[in-house]
Amino acid sequence: MIQKTGFDNERYFKEQTAEILKRVDRFNNKLYLEFGGKLLYDYYAARVLPGYDPNVKMRLLSKLKDKADVVLCIFAGDIERKKIRADFGITYDTDALKLIDNLRAWGINVLGVVITRFDEQPAAIIFKNKLERRGISVYTHRFTKGYPTDVETIVSKNGNDPPLFPLPL
Repeated sequence: MIQKTGFDNERYFKEQTAEILKRVDRFNNKLYLEFGGKLLYDYYAARVLPGYDPNVKMRLLSKLKDKADVVLCIFAGDIERKKIRADFGITYDTDALKLIDNLRAWGINVLGVVITRFDEQPAAIIFKNKLERRGISVYTHRFTKGYPTDVETIVSKNGNDPPLFPLPL
């Protein structure tokens, strides 16, 4: 059986780059993007989208690297529970360290790491210290009361108390 290519990487790369750059221009050279799924080695997407390059998102970021800084976010609960990335059999915190190294190898700046829903979990503190020893800026973000359903609280001055992190704007 001949498998037909269903995903056009070059088209994705070209169209996504153009759309992102348009948005950057619209927002005074600042744009915050969230990438779903894996940035590198996304073999799940490659399996379900015939022809998908498992590293196409990294290629996209690499093309935009002069205009981009990356902030990685990791859930403190996943660190504490030692959640495993099933495809590689490594913990999420180890995967984050590996991703930082990979991003840097592609010439992409990692501005810092945010540990989300942080509540002084011992394993999250150890991870935070490990990152800081490597010279990586680390920010913590506590649980937001009412998230995700109480929009009024979430967008109020109390919705992000304390502030998420003081990144340069």
